[in-house]
Amino acid sequence: MSAAPQTPQETVQTGRRRWLVAGVAGGAAVAGAGWAWWRSSAAPSPNAVAEQAFWALQLQTPEGAPLALQQFAGKPLLVNFWATWCPPCVRELPLLSRFAQEQPQVQLLGLAVDQAAPVQKFLARQPLAFPVAMAGAGGSTLTRTLGNVTGGLPFSILFDTRGNVKQRKIGELSSADLQQWAQSL
Repeated sequence: MSAAPQTPQETVQTGRRRWLVAGVAGGAAVAGAGWAWWRSSAAPSPNAVAEQAFWALQLQTPEGAPLALQQFAGKPLLVNFWATWCPPCVRELPLLSRFAQEQPQVQLLGLAVDQAAPVQKFLARQPLAFPVAMAGAGGSTLTRTLGNVTGGLPFSILFDTRGNVKQRKIGELSSADLQQWAQSL
């Protein structure tokens, strides 16, 4: 059984229906994309809120002097969370110290998830070419809010000139990591 041929008027109506369906589908897609964009830009992600709060922190150096993290804003900043009792942390600190000297366009800050006395003793034996502040026992919580899902150390995070996170790494950094991070800025 074959279908009867369409009249010219039916052919035009079929074409209009197809255009109408395509137009409605396209409009729905644009509206959906617009809604998704609005939803994602309307409320900052939890990490974005934590990143903004990070810049407002005022910590103390191991000697007890205040250190406002806001002073590092405006230039790239590599933050390394470490502890004296963490072997991979201690292993990577000389590498980070060399990086701080070789890449002056990138600021470096060590945040010790430790107590002041062991950090002071460590720094007396092994001075670093970058400032150190105390994150203390709350440092693990701070690392989690910044994207460290395991809470493990060492944890490094690279902020760009606008204070946005460019890179994160849980675990020991390598020379290749640092070079790649510096080139990503």
